Amino acid sequence: MKKKLAVSTLAVSMAAATVAGLPLSGKGLAQQLGFVNVASAASTVTNDQVKTKFLTLYANLQPADWVKLGAFYKDVKALSESEYKGIFAPILDKLELNPTQTTTSYELFKSATSVVYDVYQSDYAAIGKIQTNADYTNLLKDIAAKAEVDDLSFDDFLEFFFGTSGVEAELRELLSGKTQSELQAIIDDPSASETLFEQAYNKVLNHATGSQKATTVSQAVYNLDITPTNVKDALYNLDVKVPSAKPAVQALAQAYIRAFKLGIADTGTSGPGAPTGVTPTTPSTDVSVFDASKLVTVTNGKAIVALVDADVIKAIQALAAAKKGTTLTINLGTVNAATVEVPISKAIIDAAKANGIANIAITFNGVTITIPVSQFDAAVTLTVTKAAPSVATSVTYLKLASDVYEFGLTVGGVPTSTFKQPITIKLPLKDTNGLDKELLSVAKIVYGNLQFQGGVLDGEFIVEPRDTFSSYVVVENKVSFSDIAKVQSWAGRQIQVIAAKGAIEGVGGGKFAPKKGVTRAEFAKMLIRALNLDNQNAATTFSDVKKTDWFAPYVAVAAEKGIINGRSASKFDPNAAITRAEMATMISRALKSVNNLKDSGTSATALSVFSDSAKISPSLKDGVAFAASKGLIIGNAGKFNPNSTATRAEAAVIIYRTINFK
Repeated sequence: MKKKLAVSTLAVSMAAATVAGLPLSGKGLAQQLGFVNVASAASTVTNDQVKTKFLTLYANLQPADWVKLGAFYKDVKALSESEYKGIFAPILDKLELNPTQTTTSYELFKSATSVVYDVYQSDYAAIGKIQTNADYTNLLKDIAAKAEVDDLSFDDFLEFFFGTSGVEAELRELLSGKTQSELQAIIDDPSASETLFEQAYNKVLNHATGSQKATTVSQAVYNLDITPTNVKDALYNLDVKVPSAKPAVQALAQAYIRAFKLGIADTGTSGPGAPTGVTPTTPSTDVSVFDASKLVTVTNGKAIVALVDADVIKAIQALAAAKKGTTLTINLGTVNAATVEVPISKAIIDAAKANGIANIAITFNGVTITIPVSQFDAAVTLTVTKAAPSVATSVTYLKLASDVYEFGLTVGGVPTSTFKQPITIKLPLKDTNGLDKELLSVAKIVYGNLQFQGGVLDGEFIVEPRDTFSSYVVVENKVSFSDIAKVQSWAGRQIQVIAAKGAIEGVGGGKFAPKKGVTRAEFAKMLIRALNLDNQNAATTFSDVKKTDWFAPYVAVAAEKGIINGRSASKFDPNAAITRAEMATMISRALKSVNNLKDSGTSATALSVFSDSAKISPSLKDGVAFAASKGLIIGNAGKFNPNSTATRAEAAVIIYRTINFK
């Protein structure tokens, strides 16, 4: 078990650091690490075979590729240690390296990422320098120790990456059956590359290693708390900070296709029987995905999907029988049309509800729309149009981070723009170089203005549930206030991020008023907006909350989900200042609702750190304890001050912690 954990964890760490590939074949590294390089009974690949693969790859690099690799080589050499730490912070933070080890990892990264270029120039000494560097050896030993390694051979690395069931084999299987033009499209198109990356990454994380085939990479990474998002964020950071990285990787990918003769010759269509303007997907064995790419017809820039009820219903029944989730994804593939129309019949809607399938998701070109079906009793038709950038740039000077999309839905043939259950949109990001990723927000374009909706980042996508349809775009929303200098050190960034998401606003005149108190109504809005729980159809029963009040829909949602209670059965008291204990309790209830969390039963322990815990109202103690146990609230000088009113700065900080809660 320990051996398999080490192989998996070190393999993923090395893969993340050596983005362009690292040919570490040979005995040098194995000897330095104290490993014996003898083929095991389970080994299906030798050092010579790995070396041959790389030499074949290099032989297919063209002069233009050399230029791209050279540019990457120079950019990496110029990268400072602080820049390196910023790029790989999502992984380095989890490895918990000391300053000396971090510096060593920085030097290893620079050496490793230059190897491809060096070997292309026939400088094989570069490999030896890495293999014989004692500092590198000790670093890898230390990381291995964190995974409790007591027995490991270098062949395990070769087997994991290049064996007959290794990572390379799985990637090639994903690419099998694709035409040469489809492979090139994957290399060139960020959304297609992202889709393939997600598929490959999921396969890698579920790839068994070791002779017993009992441990997966996901289990190993969990041992060091390295998540898929950590790796994707690090690679995203690299693309942003080192723009030459992506062209270098593309050059290697193209050389790989040439070297190993991947891709079926094109026959004038996107695939056998494929309609013009559509690239079919590779058939999936995943019962939660229905391939509809061959059911799309493109005419005059508009794509229409002709779903066959019987086939989709069969897929719904298969998914229900397999108990593999409650969302059926209908994959349209890559569609070359400005507008995509997807009719979903009443028979399909009814079948989904009857079989316990809660959602039908439509995905194409990196865009995914997930529709909860229980709210519909008639056929629905989804329409998505990619609009001109000017639709957004004509109303804002903010930098765009996605295409502009216009969403429409009809129910029973009647246009519908509001929903009882939010429909979730997942949009691919683009042109994000130089942008502050944490300040990205989905913006609704309405009446010539932008309304910021927030959204949750997922790699190179942003996800946002919407209870209304309109035109949407992702923007970098930089908000600044002139009066937050005194709270900048502990609340400045949090205020900026929460304001960017549209969950909190200034008070006018470029001011935020960080020390001003927060009312119960104001905090309800902040929290509901931050957690993307908006629902205009929610209704309140409090007598002091009118339907026309600006806070009515937020209070209604919060009450509906059990996040907030009234001061009495009929009174909410919206304009009363919220206390720190009430704020902590609302946060706790919201997280439990959104993430389906349960009380840990550690109230006494969590509250014992506060000397004034006796002052917390009995009805709020569980909420405060939960928030304290999750690190969402922190006392001051050993006190929590539960009955003190919360300030706007404090509200921003606790909401920031909440949206980043994992």
